[in-house]
Amino acid sequence: MKKDRGVNKAPGQASSHSKLSDRGSKAEKYYHDLVALSRVSAAISGLHDLDAILKIGLDNVLSIINGTVGGIMLLDEPSQTLSYRVYHGLSAKYAEEMRLKLGDGVAGKVAQSGRSVLLEDISSEPDAARIDLISAEGLRAFISVPLRAKDNVLGVMNVASHVPHRFTKGDVHLLHSIGDQLGIAIEQTRLHERLRRARERLRKLARQNLVAEEEERRRIARELHDETSQSLSGIALQLEALMEMSAKSGNQDAKFIAGLKKVQSLTVQVHKEVSRLISNLHPAVLDTLGLAAAARQYAKSRLQPLDIDVTTEVKGTEMRFPPDVEAALFRVVQGAIGNIAEHSQAKNASIVLVYLRDEFSLSICDDGQGFDVSGITDVEESGRGRGLFSMRERIGFLGGTSGIESRIGVGTTIWAKIPIGQDIIYGEDKSTGN
Repeated sequence: MKKDRGVNKAPGQASSHSKLSDRGSKAEKYYHDLVALSRVSAAISGLHDLDAILKIGLDNVLSIINGTVGGIMLLDEPSQTLSYRVYHGLSAKYAEEMRLKLGDGVAGKVAQSGRSVLLEDISSEPDAARIDLISAEGLRAFISVPLRAKDNVLGVMNVASHVPHRFTKGDVHLLHSIGDQLGIAIEQTRLHERLRRARERLRKLARQNLVAEEEERRRIARELHDETSQSLSGIALQLEALMEMSAKSGNQDAKFIAGLKKVQSLTVQVHKEVSRLISNLHPAVLDTLGLAAAARQYAKSRLQPLDIDVTTEVKGTEMRFPPDVEAALFRVVQGAIGNIAEHSQAKNASIVLVYLRDEFSLSICDDGQGFDVSGITDVEESGRGRGLFSMRERIGFLGGTSGIESRIGVGTTIWAKIPIGQDIIYGEDKSTGN
């Protein structure tokens, strides 16, 4: 009886072991599915390269279902065409030639309907497109799931096998889960791309505005110099000649002579003011002698009347840059000197220009009252902060970097660096801020 009970118990034991084994297999598969989803989630949150994200998603899918053939097709919205973006185990010919209009073929119908498809053998499927490519590739079992974001289908993920009846509904559910994450990644990448293009358009517009502004400054300065300044000089000379003629003729009308002198003095004063405006708009010395001379002249004319001692030092071999570049750099000097004159309460200031083989740097320092740089985060309605952000834009457009350092009671340093040894023009903004 014991022996019989023992014999009779064996089948029950086998059944129990089988159930435990099944539970273990399901738990293991569930664990691997979670790992795959976790890897895709990490890729989406940590990467910005769409191809890299899609490749990680596809690799994890193929790994978890022990597959070797698959690919991800993205939908081009203007042409409403699906084409492979990443693939594995497929020939280049198949990936390049398998382009489907929305609604065409198995993948095209999945993209159109938003519903996944599981086929035992795609080579015998009536709706399949390009059977010639499918047969040449030897594809049989086939899964296609949509990649969605907010109910919009952005592409499809296809997984195939070289033998029929290869996949299960569980595989479809896994692909759906990963496909939803990839759909979100595609949408985010496209949004980032639209934002990048919008920013680039704004940068181009800003560059064009800066160049146009500089051209207008040159034009106004030239007209003021050629017309207004020359006319004022002529008037002053004529007035001086009238005074001499009046003295020689013996005219002793003191009131008339005093009037001539007053008008002549006002004319000279207006002429000086026009010359100052010309220098602010676009100093002639910038075009004739270059940046260092223009910076030196402007700093002295602006700061010395305020009893601020200013020095200009040139290190390295001075060289000339294209006019737009020198104009942009001069505006940085002009803005910094203007801030020193208006706000710093400094006693001393210095300008240092350093010419190296592959880099030009500029720094403007003062020993004034300083300020809290962290307090300037945007351009205020009062105009505060405009100079700093304008400097960053100008230097950034030259492919350089710039910044400002200041401490209350110590002083302020403004610096800028641009690359040289190449064609320096208004180009890509490579500025990294401070």
